Amino acid sequence: MKKAIIIALLLFVNVIVSQKRELGKVTVEELKEKVCPSDSSASAAVLFNIGEVRFDYLDGRGFIVTTRVRTKIKIYKKEAYELANKSVRYYLGGDVKERLTFRDAATYNLVDGKVEKTKLKSDGEFDEKVNKYWGRKKIALPNVKEGSVIEFEYTLESEGIGVLEDWAFQMSIPVLYSQFKTIIPEYYVYKPLMRGFLAPKFETSAKVKSVSSTSKERTEGNITTTSFSNSQFSYNETTSVYTLENIPALKDEAFVNNIKNYTAMIEHELTSIQYPNQPVKNLSTTWENVVKTIYDSDSFGGELNKTGYFDNDVTALLNGLNSSEEKIAAIFNFVKSRMNWNDFFGYSCNDGVRKAYLDKVGNVAEINLMLTAMFRFAGLEANPIVLSSRGNGISLFPSRTAFDYVVSGIELNGQIILFDATSKNALPNILPIHDLNWFGRLIRKDGSSVQVDLMPRSNSKDIVNVIASISNEGKVSGKLRDQYFDYNAFNYREINGKINNESLVERLEKAHPGLEVSEYDVQNKNDLSKPVVVTYAFDLDNDVEIIGDKMYLSPLLFFTMSENPFKQEKREYPIDFVFPHQDKYNISLTLPDGYVVESLPQPQAISMPEDMASFKFNLSNNGNQVQLVCTFDINRAVVGSEDYETLKSFFKEVINKQTEKVVLKKG
Repeated sequence: MKKAIIIALLLFVNVIVSQKRELGKVTVEELKEKVCPSDSSASAAVLFNIGEVRFDYLDGRGFIVTTRVRTKIKIYKKEAYELANKSVRYYLGGDVKERLTFRDAATYNLVDGKVEKTKLKSDGEFDEKVNKYWGRKKIALPNVKEGSVIEFEYTLESEGIGVLEDWAFQMSIPVLYSQFKTIIPEYYVYKPLMRGFLAPKFETSAKVKSVSSTSKERTEGNITTTSFSNSQFSYNETTSVYTLENIPALKDEAFVNNIKNYTAMIEHELTSIQYPNQPVKNLSTTWENVVKTIYDSDSFGGELNKTGYFDNDVTALLNGLNSSEEKIAAIFNFVKSRMNWNDFFGYSCNDGVRKAYLDKVGNVAEINLMLTAMFRFAGLEANPIVLSSRGNGISLFPSRTAFDYVVSGIELNGQIILFDATSKNALPNILPIHDLNWFGRLIRKDGSSVQVDLMPRSNSKDIVNVIASISNEGKVSGKLRDQYFDYNAFNYREINGKINNESLVERLEKAHPGLEVSEYDVQNKNDLSKPVVVTYAFDLDNDVEIIGDKMYLSPLLFFTMSENPFKQEKREYPIDFVFPHQDKYNISLTLPDGYVVESLPQPQAISMPEDMASFKFNLSNNGNQVQLVCTFDINRAVVGSEDYETLKSFFKEVINKQTEKVVLKKG
């Protein structure tokens, strides 16, 4: 009897649990909940996120891949309202057709102690064409408030079997329950690949599935007849279930490249196909095969080999130029000035290089394949380099979807020089930041390829010179000259190039309360051959503290780093500084009348192992002047997580030294 009662209770609990993981089952208790039990700081939590991929056989079409996703989210704070706007992309181009539909999308609120449901209306659903390859459907759920529960379901039907949808277990908010299920016929073998640092529970099972198929046959004669016949066939299908519960929010920490690279998620690679009575077709491939396939496609290699549209212009451009360096500079600057990027990524041309050249507008592939073709026309050893942009993440296995970008490379004097003409501010080996994602692959004319390191090696400098004086009231007044080199100059031009000086001053003063800026001037904003030089006069009211007959001040003034960006006890992701850099400060301060130096911070040199980073601080007093030379070097673009503790301690020492005070006293 006891055993029967226990079994009944367990069945009842299972029913309750399953009900909670169905859409439309929102409770008063869920709506009353004010904070996430597992993370009180969370703005929202995913109550469940359940995905399923199955293969359905349809007469005349073969197998269709259907991905079904059901999601339920609790909103705690206003910052999470954006979660009520869900968008999913689907494929438009080529022979592969996809259909995306949303359903059961609704918002639930507690009104007078009762559950009130607000359904998504037609004016809250949008369908847009991103480009000729991709479309995107969006929904905007209505009536979202603090305390709401939102839910939705979408289904994606696809005739493409090559790539299954990636599944992210982890999100930027806590996830109470996440499950991903695949139901795959025996004809297709996929290799699952996990990212991140959490391992889901895995279960698998197999069964035989029978499918009925109807065929028709037309008989020609005096009378045309059509006969139908039914047949059945069976195959094994394997169900794999991956489950994770109580998943903590994935925090986008400081200096992280793309958080997707470290998210707990699963991807699937199709490795082989074997239909009945046919040999196995192995699809597992190498990077070399992938890039050769890309190169051989009409929208890549076919476009790269077109030249007639620019011959006359480039011939005139090269007239009188002899050295490779002169030709490179002329062609690169010509393409940058003529072409305008439409912000579309991808390694395939959309409208083609000829039309892009005539219209002076193109996507990444059209601009940089055009550039490569012009380099080759000039007799240079130029080849395209496909890569995965920072936003696309780092790919774990060879596939054509691993890449979403292409740049140009010239092999000269044993070096590969990198070019990207989509940015007006780019230079040889100074690429847009979204290109800097570890490695790319250079594809030669014969289809062979070689891995190319995309990460900058030399330090980009930022040199600041300050000459200032301190008044008896503690105001610091002076002039500043700031020189930006290489990637620092590129970033300045990209971010500030189209902003007027008044707005730049306003931004500077807002970033440093107590600072007043005048005579602001920028030199070489458009002359890429020179560093960007910013000069201005300033008054600083709040850097000096006066206590009795003494003054206390930070010698780095408003450049003082006062907070360690590395706060986590443990870091699982690499630290990404984007590019190596050096910040150097030369500051000369004239003391106020009647004051002398009582004490100065002692000189100090700090370095990390293997010269990953270094800091030098040297302060001296000469009569009525205090002079500081401070140099801060980050010598690696990426520092591994295994060095996090060392890096964190290094920054702590740097901050301790920077925040030490110069003490002045009346003489």
